[in-house]
Amino acid sequence: MESGSPYQWMRELRYDSQGLKNPISLLIECAKCVASGSIKNADIGLELISQISSPDGDAVQRMVTYFSEALGYRIVKHLPGVYKALNSSKTSSSSEDFLVQKYFYELCPFLKFSYLITNQAIVEAMESENWVHIIDLHCSEPAQWVNLLLTLKNRHGGPPHLKITGIHEKKEVLDQMSLHLTAEAGNLDFPLQFNPIVSKLEDVDFENLPVKTGEALAITSVLQLHSLLATDDDMSGKFSPAGAASMNLQRAVHMGQRTFAEWLERDMINAYILSPDSALSPLSFGASPKMGVFLNAMRKLQPKLMVITEQESNLNGSNLMERIDRSLYFYSALFDCLDSTVMRTSVERQKLESMLLGEQIKNIIACEGVDRKERHEKLEKWIRRLELAGFVKVPLSYNGRIEAKSLLQRYGHKYKFREENDGLLICWSDRPLFSVSAWSFRK
Repeated sequence: MESGSPYQWMRELRYDSQGLKNPISLLIECAKCVASGSIKNADIGLELISQISSPDGDAVQRMVTYFSEALGYRIVKHLPGVYKALNSSKTSSSSEDFLVQKYFYELCPFLKFSYLITNQAIVEAMESENWVHIIDLHCSEPAQWVNLLLTLKNRHGGPPHLKITGIHEKKEVLDQMSLHLTAEAGNLDFPLQFNPIVSKLEDVDFENLPVKTGEALAITSVLQLHSLLATDDDMSGKFSPAGAASMNLQRAVHMGQRTFAEWLERDMINAYILSPDSALSPLSFGASPKMGVFLNAMRKLQPKLMVITEQESNLNGSNLMERIDRSLYFYSALFDCLDSTVMRTSVERQKLESMLLGEQIKNIIACEGVDRKERHEKLEKWIRRLELAGFVKVPLSYNGRIEAKSLLQRYGHKYKFREENDGLLICWSDRPLFSVSAWSFRK
C-alpha cells in the first residue's frame, strides 16, 4: 500500500518565489493521498499544510485552510463515531445563519445583482397584472422585496395587489421577514400579503400552496435548486463506507494483525473502488428523482415567470480529484474577490468564509450521496434540464442589465457580467461564478 518513505511524495512539490512550499500544490498532492486511501501520507500533508495556511492569511492561505479541513473531515467520516463526537457540539443558531447570509449579501455584489435582475424581470412581466403572486423558494433577504415594493409603488396605474409566499425551513427567519415586509408595506400604504411556509425545499407541497385562479405567478430560486440533485448511494444494498469502516474496526480489534490506520486505509481504498458514481447521469431524472418531481410540480403551477440563480460551476461529479480541481477554480475567485474588496482584519469576512464558504467546501469534498447538497452545475446543464421539464427560456430585461452594470462598477472593475444562452453570467475577472436565467412554462 505504501512504498518508500512517507515523505517521498513531498520532495517533488514546487516552491514559490519565497522558497515556501506552494500551498495549492501541497493540497492537491494531499488530496491524491486521501483519494487513494493513503492515510499516513495524507496526515503528513495535512500537518504541513497547517503550518503554511491560515484563516487570517492571504486569499490562497485562507482557501487552503478550508480545503484541508474538508479533506480531514472526509477521512474521519469513515469513522462514524469519531465524526459524530467532533460535531456533537457544533450547532449554529438561526440568527447566526441569517447573519452570515447577510454578510454575503453586503460584502459581495452577487446577490444584489441577482435580486436586481429578478425584480426587473418581475416588473416587466407583470406590467399589466393587478394580482401578482411571488413564491420565494428561499425567503431570507427582505431587501429584495422591499426594493420591489418601492418600484411597484410608482408603477403607472398604481401598484398591484402583491402576495409573497416565502418558503424557508426555519420559522424564525420567516417571522423576521414577515415583520420587516409588513412594516415596510404599511409605511408605503402598499397592498401586500405575506404567507410564510415553514418547509425544507425538497418537502414543499406545491399542491397546497395558496395559489389562486387569476393570480399572475412568479417563482424565484436563489442558489437552491442544486441541492435537489443529491442522490442516495446507499440505496438497494449498495456499498456503505461507514458500514465497512465499522466492520474493519471490529476485525482490527479482534485479529490484532494490523494497526487501525492500516485497516482504515484499506477501507478507504475499497470505498473508492466500490462506491458508485453518486452523480450518475446529470440530466437523468432517474439519477435525481427529487429534481424531476420538483420541476414537474412547479410547471403544474403554470408560472408566468420563473427566475433561477445558481453557481456557475460543475461540481456534481463523483470523481473526488475532479471535484477538488473545479472547486479550487471556483472558490479561488471568491476568496480573491473578498481579498480585494474587504479588509483582511474584517470579522464579517472571516465569519462569511468560515461559516458559509468553508461549510460549502466541506460538503463538496467530505460528503457523498444524499449528504452532498452542494452539487453546482453550469447554466448549459440547467437549460437542458429545465427544457426537458417543460419550461421555455425568457429573455432578461435590457433595463435590468443597464442597472446591473452600474451596480457592479461600484464594487470594482473586476466585477463583470456577460450574456450567454439568454441568461447572464456574473463574473470576477472574466471567471463566471453565478448565472441568472428566466423561464416560463410551456403552454
